[in-house]
Formats: sequence, C-alpha cells, structure tokens
Amino acid sequence: MRSEKSWPAIAAMLLLSACATVPDAGISGSAPNDVEELPAEVLALAAPHQDLTSVRIQPEDGCYWYKWIGHVETTYLPVRTVDGRPICTR
Repeated sequence: MRSEKSWPAIAAMLLLSACATVPDAGISGSAPNDVEELPAEVLALAAPHQDLTSVRIQPEDGCYWYKWIGHVETTYLPVRTVDGRPICTR
C-alpha cells in the first residue's frame, strides 16, 4: 500500500529532474585559447555564413574554430575557407 501512495511523488521528481539545465561543457565564458580579434588575413580567407564573433584556436591542431549554436546543441566547428579547407596558424 505504501508504494501506491508514493508513486505520484516519484513521478513528479522524475518529471522535474528532466527539466534541469545542463551547463555547456567549457563552451560558455572565456577560455585561454579564445581569440579577442581575428587577424585581417583570417577574415579575408574565411568563407561567409560562419559566425566569427566567438573564435578560439584549438591547441591540438592550431586551427581556428568558431562557436556554432544549433537547435539542439552548441559546439565548435573549424573556420573554413571558401574551398572548405580549415584555417590554421601552423
């Protein structure tokens, strides 16, 4: 009998826990690799339709990556030229 009475409380907790927000994994805020101002050469090479307001250099490859905010997730994508090549510092 006791479990039948607690069912609504358990269901409410499960539903409310589904509404909790999950922080971005290191995407929000300023990181040490964030670029404050892009060099003119990078701006000239970059293909259109890339949001270059939040760009960082990934230490693993030395390339520029920009923050892409989609409908489901926010992630970083490589800044590419019109030809589709990534723009790197090395």
